[in-house]
Amino acid sequence: MSKKVLVICTSLRANSNSDKLAKAFADGAASAGNDVETVSLKGKSIAFCKGCFACSSTGSCVIKDDANEITEKILNADVICWSTPIYYYEMSGQMKTMIDRANSLYPRDYRFRDVYLLSVAADDGDYVDEKAAGGVQGWVDCFEKARFAGKVFAGGINDAGQIEGHAALEEARAMGTQV
Repeated sequence: MSKKVLVICTSLRANSNSDKLAKAFADGAASAGNDVETVSLKGKSIAFCKGCFACSSTGSCVIKDDANEITEKILNADVICWSTPIYYYEMSGQMKTMIDRANSLYPRDYRFRDVYLLSVAADDGDYVDEKAAGGVQGWVDCFEKARFAGKVFAGGINDAGQIEGHAALEEARAMGTQV
């Protein structure tokens, strides 16, 4: 059965390695017959959450910017795949801001069940993506019908476009075919 897959690219860098990893995942998911949409945070206006919790009662954020449209896409997807560069052993700030702004999903009837994380960093240690994965797990833990379904980490990657030929691209593509 075909699923609606939303891939959210959070890097703001041109020729981003994490975007290339996201494309591999998206290509894999599409090749398996899924409906795949990719959204980039590049050029988007996404303000910080004010912590007012108005969204808990209204189901929508009081801040009127691009985060609301992305949140609606998250609401209506079966599968969410976050893609981020790792900064200081954590997800990008823009990814965290988008996650915070999607708080209006909490009281709503969201469709997503599987959540994935793709990440890239200059450091190639096994532990490098642990805090980012923990952040995604924390978000998933707030949605009882969802699960953190998998992750792919590409370490040792720094310069723009450097991911070409990295084994993580095939790993992401293969993971995409399994959604």
